[in-house]
Amino acid sequence: MKRFLLVICLIFFSYTLFGQNLRVAVAANLQGVIKVLAKDFKEKTGIEVEPIVGSSGNLATQIKNGAPFDVFLSADISFPEGLFNDGFATKAPEVYAYGSLVIVSTQEIGFENWERVLLSARINKIAIANPKIAPYGKAAEETLTKKGIWTDIQPKIVQGESIAQVNTYITTGVADVGFTTQSLIKDSEGKTKLYWKLIDPKTYTPIKQGMVIIKASKAQADAEKFYQYILSPDAKKILKAYGYGV
Repeated sequence: MKRFLLVICLIFFSYTLFGQNLRVAVAANLQGVIKVLAKDFKEKTGIEVEPIVGSSGNLATQIKNGAPFDVFLSADISFPEGLFNDGFATKAPEVYAYGSLVIVSTQEIGFENWERVLLSARINKIAIANPKIAPYGKAAEETLTKKGIWTDIQPKIVQGESIAQVNTYITTGVADVGFTTQSLIKDSEGKTKLYWKLIDPKTYTPIKQGMVIIKASKAQADAEKFYQYILSPDAKKILKAYGYGV
């Protein structure tokens, strides 16, 4: 609890110090693409975006506890809906993108029958995000349950608190394989060689990524500009390049 309060205090201090920036709470799966979006938005409007990255669930909790964010880009629609229903958002959330789940490894382990590969002795650690607070982790759990292997692979699961942590487990080889967002493939171009396969979207609930403007924001006009920008053709083109459905 003390650690959580310290984080909130630091956020408030930063807000006071850099109040001119638009503070956007960003789901961890957007960690790479938000930099591109923020740069394009600044070129168009002159408004500086300060992204605060974390799991969607944790960011929603911070907003309810008074964190001074202006806009929230979630990895799914449920957390923004909860904020709106509880009176923390100016209007109902809007879907700005659809996420794609992939299975990824730094090893060429063969993904034609990935279910069988995960059960084999050659795979010791499988990374997924915490299903309770990270939508991509929830999607991975749904897929593995539908495939009938969720219970069997439990001893191999390495859980990350966000998809960003899962991506680190994958790219550093801490985990042999992991389930993550397709945007990791774009983020890793020229850095880490990855082998991957798109997971059948029929095996998990569609990942509708939603956003809201925070009611307590002191930069409502700029927040609305960013909100509309994310729905614009230019932003959708960038999101599509990172593997998101628009």
